[in-house]
Amino acid sequence: MMCARELADSGKRIVLLERQALGRESSWAGGGILSPLAPWRAAEPITALCRWSQSAYPRLAEELMESTGIDPEWLPSGLLFSDCLEIDRAKAWADTHAIQYESLASIDLGRIEPNLCAAGINPLLLPGIAQVRNPRLLHALRLDLTRRGVGLLEQHPVDEIKIERGRVVGVVACNQLLTAQDYVVTAGAWSGLLALNSGLPELPIMPVKGEMLIFDSPPGLLKHMVLSGGRYLIPRKDGKILAGSTVENAQFNKGITASAFEALSAFATSLLPALGQCLIEKHWAGLRPGSADGIPTIGPHPDVANLFFNCGHFRNGFGMAPASARLLASQVLQQSPIVPPEPYLPAARG
Repeated sequence: MMCARELADSGKRIVLLERQALGRESSWAGGGILSPLAPWRAAEPITALCRWSQSAYPRLAEELMESTGIDPEWLPSGLLFSDCLEIDRAKAWADTHAIQYESLASIDLGRIEPNLCAAGINPLLLPGIAQVRNPRLLHALRLDLTRRGVGLLEQHPVDEIKIERGRVVGVVACNQLLTAQDYVVTAGAWSGLLALNSGLPELPIMPVKGEMLIFDSPPGLLKHMVLSGGRYLIPRKDGKILAGSTVENAQFNKGITASAFEALSAFATSLLPALGQCLIEKHWAGLRPGSADGIPTIGPHPDVANLFFNCGHFRNGFGMAPASARLLASQVLQQSPIVPPEPYLPAARG
């Protein structure tokens, strides 16, 4: 959807084919944290896309609000690590990238988040990290694309990309051959399967399930996004709190499990005991487009002249989305890229 928006801005006529309903897989299911969970561990190509996107999100949210009346709830709530076990590495990373941080004492942790029950091992706050509310951003994007004249064909799974003499001549969807000048694969966890079904070399992208809960909690119970032991709590603008997430290899099965429900609810209530008095409003799962190192595949196919990819973002799809879309559009339109494109090219990722 971000790619379609970028390309529509250039005057291109865009049609977006969606196998089910737009954004209902990993995009709908995630937490919307606009940063890797442990950014100091992220590969530099991930950091580059996240940094560019972080600076772009405030204006993007404002534009979508103006265009659609839907608030994507971009919220600079900050990311709090209650138990940063790599404090020296984290500080060195923040210093290198000029990222604002606050190294806290245990007493400070209790002061800024009095409802947390945390050991406070090297608490660290990145106050500039923001979030968006995934469903609201997706609703706004969908309406914005419609107003830009982008064709949205839902329930149109692409079964095959037809290639002849080094060019795509069309895609098969719903027993029809649909044609265009250029083609972009942004099929999330299904991208690798689509490439394989089309006779292309396999992309290193696989589905990775993640399950989450949301608590119907009162406003003010939690102020910051909190990361502890690899899991997180995310307070929304209306006070509801997300707890996530699992990382499961379940192929294309996104059914929810009792074990994940118990693990996530136990994590949430141990970190924020007041959640034990709150109703768990929903339990859901999504399929991330997993890749071994989390670096997405963005750019032209090395052997098919009019075929491009933008997929494999794993856990950082929202965090990298604006930059990924701009980088992809620059390659389709043969413009100067915002970051060096080489680490993301399909030839380098295969």
